[in-house]
Amino acid sequence: MSAPIIAIDAMGGDFGPHSIVPACISCLAEYPSLHLVLVGQFSLLESLIARYPGVDRARLRVEHAGEVITMSERPAQAMRGKPDSSMRVSLELLRSGGVQACVSAGNTGALMALSRYVLKTLPGIDRPAMVTAIPTQVGFCHLLDLGANVDCSAEHLYQFAVMGSVTAEVLGVVRPRVALLNVGTEDIKGNQQVKLASSLLQQANGLNYIGFVEGDGLYRGEADVVVCDGFVGNILLKSSEGLAAMIAGRIEALFASSLTARMVGGLALPLLRRLQAELAPAEHNGASFVGLQGIVVKSHGAVGPDGFKSAIRRALREIEEDLPQRLHGRLGEHLL
Repeated sequence: MSAPIIAIDAMGGDFGPHSIVPACISCLAEYPSLHLVLVGQFSLLESLIARYPGVDRARLRVEHAGEVITMSERPAQAMRGKPDSSMRVSLELLRSGGVQACVSAGNTGALMALSRYVLKTLPGIDRPAMVTAIPTQVGFCHLLDLGANVDCSAEHLYQFAVMGSVTAEVLGVVRPRVALLNVGTEDIKGNQQVKLASSLLQQANGLNYIGFVEGDGLYRGEADVVVCDGFVGNILLKSSEGLAAMIAGRIEALFASSLTARMVGGLALPLLRRLQAELAPAEHNGASFVGLQGIVVKSHGAVGPDGFKSAIRRALREIEEDLPQRLHGRLGEHLL
């Protein structure tokens, strides 16, 4: 395989290039064959890169883009009003074949809209979906959609299930168990869209559909792929991140509450740090927009350099696995 080249929307996210540039420099050191194109305001990016005199500039270049899409900007406004945005230019590089993937921590709605417009979807797919791996008791579960599609029909949920199953297979899961997230596991539970989607999935060719799963079942590892609309998925993801942070904070406060607690905490500290490292959001940052004719990875906007590096790693893995082409080859086997 040729050297991987990834376009980085260097102006996106809460911290912008001040977090993204260090992440990129670190990734270049970690992956000697990796090439990166930082897209954004040329003078600012060059000044930040200059702080790292040892960086291999043969594998790092800057592509100027004069406009920035803000985190609060409406997608339609971003599409019509900012043709020279760092996000748009990054996606245009991907469409032209100049790079093999795009990573952005910017406005999710704008990234979805621009990705659909610039790259188009794979045949048979109406809407791309955001998918990421969620830690469970026994490993990981691929959850989609995470917020790209708030209102979904049964057909959309069906397509998400197909894409999630194929993505899990590509990433090494053998015959992934696919489930719909629901308020109960019984057939009579759920809204009309979920019930109809279940009927469609029961008829699907080659899918290992196991029915409904509840939120606690997801974390027990009862399914390898869990499907829901973007409204539910985003709330589930953000609630989980908030709960993990709250529990970690309460444990730290508890261990600091007395001398005895501090002694116990000292003994437990190595195990707690190991658990914290395994569950840290930064370690699992990066959601893929599956269903597009190209690799687009969305980083959480509030992560630091370590978190953004995880998003780059995810893009690199999908390049290595040639995910869009493999999805295209497999979707015909499953779609109705």
